[in-house]
Amino acid sequence: MFNLNFVAQRLKSLLGSDSELRPLVAKAQALLLLQNRFAGVAPPGLAQFSQVLGLQAGVLSIAVANATIAAKLRQLVPELVTGLQKGGCEVSGIRVKVQVSFAQKPPEFRQRKLGKEARDALNAFSQSLDDSPLKLALKKMIDAKK
Repeated sequence: MFNLNFVAQRLKSLLGSDSELRPLVAKAQALLLLQNRFAGVAPPGLAQFSQVLGLQAGVLSIAVANATIAAKLRQLVPELVTGLQKGGCEVSGIRVKVQVSFAQKPPEFRQRKLGKEARDALNAFSQSLDDSPLKLALKKMIDAKK
């Protein structure tokens, strides 16, 4: 069986043992830590469409896919900086860059369940309908959500 953690540790050990690659490994680890900390303080819907580019002179650079996300993140900069500082990051500001070529992660799919009240309301509504594709669709939805 393929053990991804073992491979990652071996690769980290191999790269870390080379004196020329050690700074690159350290930089990659620092960026990963910043990305994780940023994802922890940013709203999930915005964090998943953002990528940490780096930290220079206390200013964290973030790449986003479009201007809408950039505008919202810019509004949240004071709260994000405070949250990052509380998490131990030496950040004094955030610069947001729109990079259209930045690959967006697909939104995470979360199965949602109807509550009992919603199921009952849909059931009552479907019973008031004549036989139709809508009535059949509602019945399937009600039965699937139990």
